[in-house]
Amino acid sequence: MFDILTLNKIAKCGLEKFGDNYKISDNCENPDGIVLRSFSMHDMELGSNLKGIARAGAGTNNIPIDKCTEKGIVVFNTPGANANAVKELVILGLLISSRKVVSGIDWAKTLAGSGAEVAKAVEKGKSAYVGPEIQGKTLGVIGLGAIGAMVANAADALGMKVIGFDPFMTVDAAWRLSSAVVHANSMDEVFENSDYITLHIPANDATNGTINSETLAKMKDGVRILNFARGSLVNDAHLAVALEEGKVACYVTDFPNDAVLSMDNVIAIPHLGASTPESEDNCAKMAAEELRDFLENGNIKNSVNYPDCEMPRCGARIAITHKNIPSMLSNFSKIVADKGINIVNMLNKSKKENAYTIMDVEGDVPDNIADAISTISGVNSVRVIH
Repeated sequence: MFDILTLNKIAKCGLEKFGDNYKISDNCENPDGIVLRSFSMHDMELGSNLKGIARAGAGTNNIPIDKCTEKGIVVFNTPGANANAVKELVILGLLISSRKVVSGIDWAKTLAGSGAEVAKAVEKGKSAYVGPEIQGKTLGVIGLGAIGAMVANAADALGMKVIGFDPFMTVDAAWRLSSAVVHANSMDEVFENSDYITLHIPANDATNGTINSETLAKMKDGVRILNFARGSLVNDAHLAVALEEGKVACYVTDFPNDAVLSMDNVIAIPHLGASTPESEDNCAKMAAEELRDFLENGNIKNSVNYPDCEMPRCGARIAITHKNIPSMLSNFSKIVADKGINIVNMLNKSKKENAYTIMDVEGDVPDNIADAISTISGVNSVRVIH
């Protein structure tokens, strides 16, 4: 029996994926696994039983990744599960950044109570809310993963010219992308040629502040910027100057903060990117399936801190999270051999400085083998799965 702790409300259709061998609650003190959405875990104590954390969504900034990695806790996310929901909101953001629909609606509400004069007032005042069409304009997409590629394809279908940049684009992502999308050789190429720019990159030390005074200076006057990725990708102080000077005509963000809410020509959406019932269901089901396969079989898929590592089960399985350093496999094999155990199948993969090894073995596995492997320097965690 596995104990699962939920830190947010998780769609029932996802929790049902766990099955009868799981006890699911929102108050378990030392769970085997955690499923969450946006709850911040940074101040949480990580229990001794905790093996995996599944984020029902793409971003994992709310999870202490480094701390989890040191303890051998595998952190999963659900890339692509909410991609369509975010894509639809980005297209909405694209349209309302151009046509002054939001401010126009706000103004129209002020006409309430004017009776027969409303129609005349509308015709007289609507010129203040004129905005350009997007057809024929150039959209720059920075980041061509699941969401970025869908946005690029949708913009192409709407008649826009699309230029994209992603130095880490995978083969799968390339296959999903329309052939009409021009692949830029640098981010500067996107900045210099785009009428609209949309961000679809993770927030980290390398990407925070991607939009700043230096990059803004390279953009066209009157550029419109969309940020449905993470607020920290944009330097708020530099953005404020660009908006005031007219360098940026409009900024649409799904991550309001006190600074941007006080700026003119900002449309701040209250983090609605993945807030659809379809998206929440998809993310919950995907998170549950990933965590269940890991707990029951030791397989890893869509982890942010350890490599994808999947292998069909044949016998008992020893699963090891460890540092990606020399001699680890030989050390594991020696301990197993010294216990008189035969390895029938083995898989080892690495992700930067971290690695994961699974070994399927024949016969009975002694209780102390996990303790023996744990003594090897660089090992983070060991599990024997029967």
